[in-house]
Amino acid sequence: MTPLITGIHHITAIAGNPQSNINFYSGILGLRLVKKTINFDSPDVYHFYFGDELGRPGTVFTTFPFTGARKGTKGSGELTYTAFSISADSLNYWIERLKKYGVSVSDVLTRFGEKLIRFEDHDGMGIELIANDKDSRPGWTYGQIPAENSIRGFYGATLNLRAKELTEKLLTQHMDYRFIGEENGRFRYGTEGKPGDIVDIVIDKTGNRGMQSAGTVHHIAFRTANEATQLEVQNILMKNGYQVTEVKDRNYFKSIYFREPGGVLFEVATDEPGFAIDEDEAHLGELIKLPDWAEPSRDRIVANLTPVTLNPEAYA
Repeated sequence: MTPLITGIHHITAIAGNPQSNINFYSGILGLRLVKKTINFDSPDVYHFYFGDELGRPGTVFTTFPFTGARKGTKGSGELTYTAFSISADSLNYWIERLKKYGVSVSDVLTRFGEKLIRFEDHDGMGIELIANDKDSRPGWTYGQIPAENSIRGFYGATLNLRAKELTEKLLTQHMDYRFIGEENGRFRYGTEGKPGDIVDIVIDKTGNRGMQSAGTVHHIAFRTANEATQLEVQNILMKNGYQVTEVKDRNYFKSIYFREPGGVLFEVATDEPGFAIDEDEAHLGELIKLPDWAEPSRDRIVANLTPVTLNPEAYA
């Protein structure tokens, strides 16, 4: 039977300064800014989408940049590290590149037989780059990063929880995930166990809750094929006692939301229709795109947004 959930769709974080956010993710990391819109639930705030060439599901890291937001803190009940996938021989390139731009980088770590580095963006967002030979997805680069070293998309995400049992039950019994293995107190789950679908649970024995603000993840979204499969997922979750929202139209996908037992906000988003519905593929992310309901207020909305520029060549 075809699974209803097929991995990670996107991960959404809270950020601070919008220009610094673009500089880091498109400039230093080389992700494509595929969409520049607004937070549909807070129209005076941008919503940026960074990903591969077309913003394919499994590659898109999105941000709500609040100018002047104070930094949050990592803790229990949060997604604390977003892991991106790079080729097996790209680790040294990224260590040097990050250091070149003043980013503090961890020593090379080993996890489940793969090498990785860990660092934070300017807001304190936890990021990992995992070197592996399992990822055949083409990366994206504006040209400032060699194509062979470019980021392929997500590898996975780390959930920091007080306990794993109820979240494990959710993933493995209701969301098409399976247990893959445990290493040094890290419990790994995946739909197929490949880059783009990995979810790790780490038990936080302190139990200290994080504070959600700039530099923390707002939610993680999981992939489902279309509206029909999404409704199936919604029905399964509701029958098993999860408080699931109605379907919300996010223009580029449809979404449902619920809290997993450890406190992390989960979303299930459709693969369809994608980011090319309102911009040509060659010009994704160039204009501020608004949902139809916001268009009558365009002048007021845009006037309240801090102007930003895309300048990846400054990070050659």
